[in-house]
Amino acid sequence: MAKRDVIIIGAAGRDFHNFNLFFRENSEYRVVAFTAAQIPDIAGRKYPAVLAGKQYPGGIAIYDEAELPALIARLKADVCVMAYSDLPHEEVMHKASICNAAGADFWLMGVGQTMLKSTKPVIAVCAVRTGSGKSQTTRKVVEVLKKKGLKPVVVRHPMPYGDLAEQAVERFAALKDMDKYKCTIEEREEYELHIASGTVLYAGVDYGAILREAEKEADVVVWDGGNNDTSFYKPDLLIVVADPHRAGHEMKYYPGETNVRMADVVVINKVDSAKPEDVETVKNNIARMNPRAKILLADSEISVANPSMIKGKRVLVVEDGPTLTHGGMKYGAGSVAAVRFGAKEVVDARKWAIGSIKGTYAKYPHLEKILPAMGYSLKQIKELEATINAADCDSVIVGTPIDLGKLLQINKPVVRVKYDLKEKGPLTIEKVLEKF
Repeated sequence: MAKRDVIIIGAAGRDFHNFNLFFRENSEYRVVAFTAAQIPDIAGRKYPAVLAGKQYPGGIAIYDEAELPALIARLKADVCVMAYSDLPHEEVMHKASICNAAGADFWLMGVGQTMLKSTKPVIAVCAVRTGSGKSQTTRKVVEVLKKKGLKPVVVRHPMPYGDLAEQAVERFAALKDMDKYKCTIEEREEYELHIASGTVLYAGVDYGAILREAEKEADVVVWDGGNNDTSFYKPDLLIVVADPHRAGHEMKYYPGETNVRMADVVVINKVDSAKPEDVETVKNNIARMNPRAKILLADSEISVANPSMIKGKRVLVVEDGPTLTHGGMKYGAGSVAAVRFGAKEVVDARKWAIGSIKGTYAKYPHLEKILPAMGYSLKQIKELEATINAADCDSVIVGTPIDLGKLLQINKPVVRVKYDLKEKGPLTIEKVLEKF
């Protein structure tokens, strides 16, 4: 039988995992290209031969997804495999239609073929949308496991935006390791709080190799998901985080709905800042899709060290980048803090945006005053810094999970917002894990 030629449609993460797990040594298929979307400047690279395996001595080219119809024709692709996350169901079907119209089949790979089985217990934390609160939920899981005398090792969903060969397996045990691996702002947002609390964290590209390393030192492997993707490892316990600020999205986004339908526990987060009717909508939708799932209600508890730097001040609010961009939110924890602690005004960051930061506002027109902490390259980090420093404001509220003041030279007072999961009601993470 002739090999079928495949294009994997991705965003530097799930696409590489699906290739490694299913296609790399599969003699029935030949992957002729990857495409890239969602993240700036990740096209134009190659998936290197050292990771691609003996069937691909020249590596595999990565193109911009905008070229997909032409690529299908030029490379005579038989199949296109959808392999990234946080897309409305309608958009997924638009991509299917593009592929079908160009003559290719369109595949969505299921969890049966894309999850690795660990020799250690696995707890996975996933979500219905980007920015629902996976990280704070994962931190709570890790805290409880440590309290019980176990050693959790966190494996984070991939964000390999640099040299893929160098990033194959990354182990973080100290904050300086983030410099060693040249981490972007987006990576630091996900890694820093875990590392600072003394938790070993792995990430990278080859999640089979990563799992083998993590198993050597873990009592429990904790999967810290990215976007609303499914876990790369088969979970013994699946906790899925839902966001009532985007009520209904648990039924409308790929593959977040898949997560809900598989979940053992669904955490409805941010109850303290959401409308009660939206919390009820999420509850009812979960009950319809997965009546066996336990529902845990939680607040995203927000705190700042110095509220006086907000009260009565004109503030610039900087939020987690992915939550605002492909996560579709107009605000985050920084905006909630601005209201809660009495800011006089939130200034409009668009007035001072330059370069790629200005381009981000053009690409995501739902964004208004709030500044997304974009930092996928050194150049973009400098443009973020220049935008903040040009802003006419009294202070800067940083609603990202990291201390931006350590990465950027900011010429104004900075107040950092912290947020942690605080369970409401009888069901808690500790009770869930005791049963587990």
